[in-house]
Amino acid sequence: MHSVGHHNLPSYALLRSFECAARHESFTQAAEELHLTQSAVSRQVKELEDMMGATLFRRVGRRVVLTEGGRRFAADLAIDLENLKQSVVRAIAVGERMLTLRIGILPTFASRWLIPRLATFLSDHPNIEIRLETRTLPFDLTRERFDVAVHFGKADWPDARMTKLFDEEMLPVASPKFRDTHMAAEPARLAEAPLLHLITRESAWIDWFAMNKISDKRLLTGRHFDQFAMIISAAAASLGAALLPKYLIETELDSGILIPLSDMRLKTHNSYFVVSAAGDVNPQVNAFTRWLMSAAKRANRTSA
Repeated sequence: MHSVGHHNLPSYALLRSFECAARHESFTQAAEELHLTQSAVSRQVKELEDMMGATLFRRVGRRVVLTEGGRRFAADLAIDLENLKQSVVRAIAVGERMLTLRIGILPTFASRWLIPRLATFLSDHPNIEIRLETRTLPFDLTRERFDVAVHFGKADWPDARMTKLFDEEMLPVASPKFRDTHMAAEPARLAEAPLLHLITRESAWIDWFAMNKISDKRLLTGRHFDQFAMIISAAAASLGAALLPKYLIETELDSGILIPLSDMRLKTHNSYFVVSAAGDVNPQVNAFTRWLMSAAKRANRTSA
């Protein structure tokens, strides 16, 4: 067998033709799989044999049969080609991950807070593509193949790096028509008006009125919704007064569609966090986290 140096290794085409022919022990079937002619496969196998100085197949009648050396080489080569394929797949996956940032995010936070600010990040990082997918509960970042997430709640996400963006502060708001109809500028009158409730924060109005020394079982009645986006629409339609984080209703407050009913804000026991896998050193995740933290700080200053 000839010595094969670094500069005269067989080409991938020769190795692929041999591996396929060895697997089928047939030049004809290998040609069909590789979309080549039978003579092309035979020629490539012969070229490989000449390079190696070894006989890999012997002819038995009209069939080709692997020699013992050919059989050993075929077994090793099959493993090597599979490893090569997996290396290429992993390299492609890493390349895609470096270019695409997959973000699991709360739906209203995405539409109301993140997306209006996202142009700045995309302008600063034109090589990063954003993929936003809504999630409302913690999930396994690695298993679901997310790079980063925005989470509302406690700092209790297992196996994750969590960085606080801001605490939640809720402001009582309503449409001007609702305020005037129900004379709801005073807490006592507001307590008698229709209230809008978020299902995941059923006690929010109870807590806010407690700050104003008002307690009434009727405060739990009203209209109930499971998304902030629906409550915002309901408040704008004068269906009730709502307790909402100011950062979610900046547009409505600026336009006068919604107006504050009091300066007293309710600070809940939960916060917003940016979450990534523990130990992740993905530069795109780090860039997005830094930008998100900076945007949150600016938002906190303007809403204070």
